[in-house]
Amino acid sequence: MAATDEHLDAQRLRRLLDVGRSLVSELDLEVVLDRVLEVARELTGARYAALGILDERRQELERFLTRGIDADTHRAIGDLPRGHGILGVLISDPRPLRLSDVGEHPRSYGFPLGHPPMHSFVGVPILIRGQAYGNLYLTEKTGGDFDAGDEEALVVLADWAAIAIENARLYRGVAVRRDELERAVSALETTSSIARAVGGETDLERILELLVKRGRALVDARAMLVALRDGEELVVQAAAGEVPADVIGRRIAVAGSVAGDVLRTQQPERLADAPSRLRFALAEHVGAATGLIVPLVFRGEAVGVLAAFDRTVAGPEFSAEDQRLVQAFAATAATAVMTAQNVAAHGLRRSVEAAERERVRWARDLHDETLQELAALRITLSSARNSGDATTLERAAEEAIERATAAIQAVRGLITDMRPASLDELGAGAALEALVDRTRRLSGVTITTEIDLGYEAGRERERHAPELEVAIYRFVQEGLTNAVKHAGDVDVHVAIAETADAVTAVVRDEGPGFEPDADHEGFGLLGIRERVDLVGGTLSVRSAPGSGTTLEATLPVRRRAPEQATRLGAAS
Repeated sequence: MAATDEHLDAQRLRRLLDVGRSLVSELDLEVVLDRVLEVARELTGARYAALGILDERRQELERFLTRGIDADTHRAIGDLPRGHGILGVLISDPRPLRLSDVGEHPRSYGFPLGHPPMHSFVGVPILIRGQAYGNLYLTEKTGGDFDAGDEEALVVLADWAAIAIENARLYRGVAVRRDELERAVSALETTSSIARAVGGETDLERILELLVKRGRALVDARAMLVALRDGEELVVQAAAGEVPADVIGRRIAVAGSVAGDVLRTQQPERLADAPSRLRFALAEHVGAATGLIVPLVFRGEAVGVLAAFDRTVAGPEFSAEDQRLVQAFAATAATAVMTAQNVAAHGLRRSVEAAERERVRWARDLHDETLQELAALRITLSSARNSGDATTLERAAEEAIERATAAIQAVRGLITDMRPASLDELGAGAALEALVDRTRRLSGVTITTEIDLGYEAGRERERHAPELEVAIYRFVQEGLTNAVKHAGDVDVHVAIAETADAVTAVVRDEGPGFEPDADHEGFGLLGIRERVDLVGGTLSVRSAPGSGTTLEATLPVRRRAPEQATRLGAAS
């Protein structure tokens, strides 16, 4: 701090000390600047005070703050000074300057029209770490010219101001960095949370819901949409925030829209005036003032966009930092969306393949059994008719009855496999008993059972929900089919047990076993897995070469409503 001399009286020294303590404790830069101007007028008796802040090059004034000039006078003066004339002297030569009449100085530019008259002048530089920050100017001292004491007081005040300004700037920098760090940590937490949330999720609708809700919170947006590409259009698939319900499903032409530009260039775009630039129907439906549109890019291909509207905190415009955050978020979002779509497509493909394999099996059974029986029957009857012998005809008729009976039984068995009537009429317990008996009879395999479903067959109010009964029956049916087909003439055990919350179904055989992996999931295991997944259950496949195979399904209990009809409404 500059040394004081005899020109500073005790009262001003005490005032400067008090001011210094208050200034250095203030961390708001604007408050510091305003306080410096007021104290400068108070200490010197000046009518007008100004503080000019230099630009980065320190060649002219970037800001010019004043006290003592009213708003009307400001408007009359027009543009504020940039640092020419007397003000420029302090910029080029940052030392205190005191004048009796500012107009007589050779560098004086004079004053613009409407400017109040000014004569006496004193100015001092504000230096921070040896670098000029700005200058403090005072004019029109009450009662005469500024003296050495006024100049010295301003020098001390400028030194205090330099310390306070530096403190405030450092604090602001720390606060900004702290806010940036907090936002970065928040963004990392949000992105990690989203990654964890969608990592084990394969349902596209659920993933999209998570994305718009978490993304909206990430940038404090009033609303967020996700639209996925469908040919030459984008389809809005999910939304969060203040959006009308009819936005979902709305189609946006890729051509001629900002969203289309974002898709084509794979570059985000911030819209400061959304209604005039969005160029698609969403603008009026969302009612947005500003927007941020970011592409969803997966393996070099843009598959959709995330669109945020109107920042609710420090907005409504989105910042470059918001754009960066949403871009990082969109990378995770695109991966999650495409993974879910691939899983859905793979599941659909597997379901179609499974259905086709089932049709092949039905066709083979009809061809190998029923059609061959009918063909043999036709040949027998045709031969007997051509012979003309009554005895031959009689024997052919008897044989035809036997073959027709066998064909009827084969068709009945196929129908039972497709959908046993007992399942609808009596429930899973009765249907399973019939299934086990039929499998024993046709295969000759020894099958033991422990079936306890916890209700009395035929009592409607205690039966399970239709989808659960179907899942239990199909699980056992496919398990027995696999055991008979792959395990050979070995013992098979079926166990069904029920607790308050779940039904556990087990089919175990003592066959050769196998190494469980995706390559062994033929139609049988695929059908079982899909049935279990359909009712929210879990499936365990335990097997090893030479150790047999155990299939175990745990299915959540769901009871049929009392008013629900006994007959199932859906096909198996």
